[in-house]
Amino acid sequence: MIVILISGRGSNMQALLDAGLPVSAVISSRADAQGLQAAAARGIPTGVVEHRAFGSREAFDAALAAEIDRFEPRLVALAGFMRVLTPGFVARFRERLLNIHPSLLPAFPGLNTHERALAAGVKLHGCTVHFVTAELDHGPIVIQAAVRVRPDDSAAALAARVLRQEHVIYPKAAGWFIDNRLVISSGVVSVKGNDAQLVLAAD
Repeated sequence: MIVILISGRGSNMQALLDAGLPVSAVISSRADAQGLQAAAARGIPTGVVEHRAFGSREAFDAALAAEIDRFEPRLVALAGFMRVLTPGFVARFRERLLNIHPSLLPAFPGLNTHERALAAGVKLHGCTVHFVTAELDHGPIVIQAAVRVRPDDSAAALAARVLRQEHVIYPKAAGWFIDNRLVISSGVVSVKGNDAQLVLAAD
């Protein structure tokens, strides 16, 4: 039911697997991604669509979509997938493409979120699961987790606390999707049953 896309270690992939979600396959944009071994060790089918083998983003996305479609997933979950997807790809998987981003969107889209949060002096930071749209890191928000920023935080320390929360909220969001509990109305996501869409981390 779920195809997970990775590019590296796949820690969020492992969180989804640990939650017992129905994962059909794990596909990587890099043949050397550590997450491929972790998935294979669990008996999950894996595949590689090496982005460097293609001359354009469109050609890569077409090959990636074809590989995904082999597994006929209901949901495609980006888990540390370090490629910007084309509008055509996003449209093909509209409203069944989830991503997790290490900030409280719409704040700090893109890269280096923890460094930017510290530089901005924010007192809360965190992570967001959202539906993917053509605009980078701006799709409808499913769930967020917030952590307090400590006065002595480094980017690495803050990132580690945020990552722990990523592993909490991503399986929750994917589970809601599989259970048909997510509703998108006017760009806003609600959950049938009114489950909390905000986690305030104790640490």
